[in-house]
Amino acid sequence: MNLAVDVHSGQPIFEQIAFAVKEAVARGELSAGAQLPSVRELAQDLAVNPNTVVRAYEVLTRDGVVVRRQGAGCFVTGRTSALSGKHRRRQLQDLVGRAVTEAFHLGFGANDVREAVEQALSGVRFEGRRQP
Repeated sequence: MNLAVDVHSGQPIFEQIAFAVKEAVARGELSAGAQLPSVRELAQDLAVNPNTVVRAYEVLTRDGVVVRRQGAGCFVTGRTSALSGKHRRRQLQDLVGRAVTEAFHLGFGANDVREAVEQALSGVRFEGRRQP
C-alpha cells in the first residue's frame, strides 16, 4: 500500500490516513484479510506521530473497515457498513449533496459533476457488493 499525507492540507492527518486506506480497499488494492502496516512502521514511513496512526486505525475499526487482532495487527474486513439500508441511503445522499454543493461553489455545472462522479466510479470495484 502506497500511502501519502499532505501536512499542508486542512484535513487532519489521521483522517487522510483513514481515507487512504478506505480508498485502497474500494479500488481493490487491499482485499479482505490484508494486513495493514504496524502503527510504528506506518508512523515512521509517513514521518508522523504514532498516536496519529493509532487514531486513524481507531476510525477504521469503528467504521468496520478493519479488525484489530491483539498481538497480530489490523486486517481488512471486506465488509460494508452495518447500518440499515435506510441509514446508509441517508448518508449517501448527505455525501452526494455536500459534493454537489461544493462543486457549485467551485463554479462547476451539472455535466462537470456527472463526469467527475463517473470518473470516480470507474476506479472503484463494486463487484460482489450487495444492492439495496
